[in-house]
Amino acid sequence: MQRRLSDYLFISLKGIAMGAADAVPGVSGGTIAFISGIYEELINTISGVNLSLLKTLRKQGFAAFWTQLNGNFLVALLTGIIISFVSFMRLAKYLIEHHPVLIWSFFFGLIVASIFFVGKQIENWHLGTVVSIISGTLAAFYITTLPSMANNDSAVFLFFAGALAICAMILPGISGSFILVILGAYKTLSDALHDFDLKKIIIFTVGAVIGLLSFSRVLKWLFKNYKNTTLAVLTGFIFGSLNKIWPWKETLTVLEKSTGKTVSIEQITDLGTIEVYQKQINDFETFKMVSEKSVWPAHFSDINHALDPQIALATGVMVVGFLTIFILEKVGSKTR
Repeated sequence: MQRRLSDYLFISLKGIAMGAADAVPGVSGGTIAFISGIYEELINTISGVNLSLLKTLRKQGFAAFWTQLNGNFLVALLTGIIISFVSFMRLAKYLIEHHPVLIWSFFFGLIVASIFFVGKQIENWHLGTVVSIISGTLAAFYITTLPSMANNDSAVFLFFAGALAICAMILPGISGSFILVILGAYKTLSDALHDFDLKKIIIFTVGAVIGLLSFSRVLKWLFKNYKNTTLAVLTGFIFGSLNKIWPWKETLTVLEKSTGKTVSIEQITDLGTIEVYQKQINDFETFKMVSEKSVWPAHFSDINHALDPQIALATGVMVVGFLTIFILEKVGSKTR
């Protein structure tokens, strides 16, 4: 089907949504791609990047090369992703630091809706499907409980961090940014983007490109041969990721930047959530969350000196996030 300019504009808007999601640790741009109806085209396009493209360019010219590459689609999507990721990472950092309950509430509602829309594409339900969903859920839940590592900015580390993070970014339910947090590379990358450190950005990008080209082939094969099972596992991934983006948290341990030591939060404050303490002292750099657990809003209030858990406002924001997915899905169904 021949696409019009408006179709590519919609693809760029989907890219913007993907980039915004990937900028937040815990939310997957792959989920947005899946819901908006471009996931399989994205995987097929990426996996089609190989040496045969050079042969086509040499023998048939640039027009045939560009068509085989699906270049218009890639440019439209990547433009949206890059613009959104670079700009929204700064906004996401501010919102996570100053309004954590509300930003996580929005994405919690978004992911809950995503479970429904991805799950409904599973065509054959049987014991294997249920086992796949449970397996995906447990795997994603376990990943969300992993403690964060200390920051590392070595070239080799950044290369492999880029490769791993990009694999997570194209998997619905697994957040590439959260993988960066676990690896201790999120702050390194965000600082590099903020300071325009080209060396670090290029090393990370090269790793990401190699990881993307490799992993996309695996995903294409899985969708071709085991689509139902793959959808079930991905649905489980999304469900299991809810633990990470639950808005109300109790911090267990933090990393003290000056000493490099991991300490319990009780050793630095009588507040129970590090984000609340950081906002109180207006210092978001000295301590870094290492491990935390999800708690009920009432408990969140109790451990933070009767702080308002913003239940009503958070619920409203969750509904907005939930409805956002319905809009994306409706737009996606019209432009597939």
